[in-house]
Amino acid sequence: MLHSTLALCLLMITVSSNLAIAIKKEKRPPQTLSRGWGDDITWVQTYEEGLFHARKSNKPLMVIHHLENCQYCQALKQEFSKNEEIQEMAQNGFIMLNIMHETTDKNLSPDGQYVPRIMFVDPSLTVRTDITGRYSNRLYTYEPQDLPLLVDNMKKALRLIQSEL
Repeated sequence: MLHSTLALCLLMITVSSNLAIAIKKEKRPPQTLSRGWGDDITWVQTYEEGLFHARKSNKPLMVIHHLENCQYCQALKQEFSKNEEIQEMAQNGFIMLNIMHETTDKNLSPDGQYVPRIMFVDPSLTVRTDITGRYSNRLYTYEPQDLPLLVDNMKKALRLIQSEL
C-alpha cells in the first residue's frame, strides 16, 4: 500500500512539473507600451513625458490617439505595425506616444475628439495642425490605405525640424 501511494505521488509530481514547463513555454505577446503599434519602437508613457523628450532630443513627437475596441484603430494598427518604413522612421526619428484617452492639451483635438487620430508636435512644443490626412471632416485620421500619406507626413515633420536647425 505504501509502495503504490509513493509511486502515485511520484507520478503526480512528474505530471505536474511537465505541465508547468509546458505552460511556461507558451508564447505570449509582449505587454508593452506599444499596445501592438510596434514592439521595437521606444514608446513614452504620457503626453508630458513625450513633450519633455521631444524638446530634449530635438525630435518631433508623434501622438496616436486610439481605442482598443475601435475597428478602424485596429485596422490601422495592424498595417502600421507591419510597415517597415513607418517602423524605421518611428524608431529613429520620432518620440512616439500612443494613448487611449484624451490629453489636457486641447491643441491635440483642433477638429474634435475622434479616433484614430495622429498628430505631430515639433520640438518647440507646437502642435503641427498643418500636417493633415486626406479627410476634410476628420483632418488627422488615417485609414490603412492612407499609409503612403502618413509616410509622407512623417517625412514632412522630420524636414520641418531639419529646416529649423
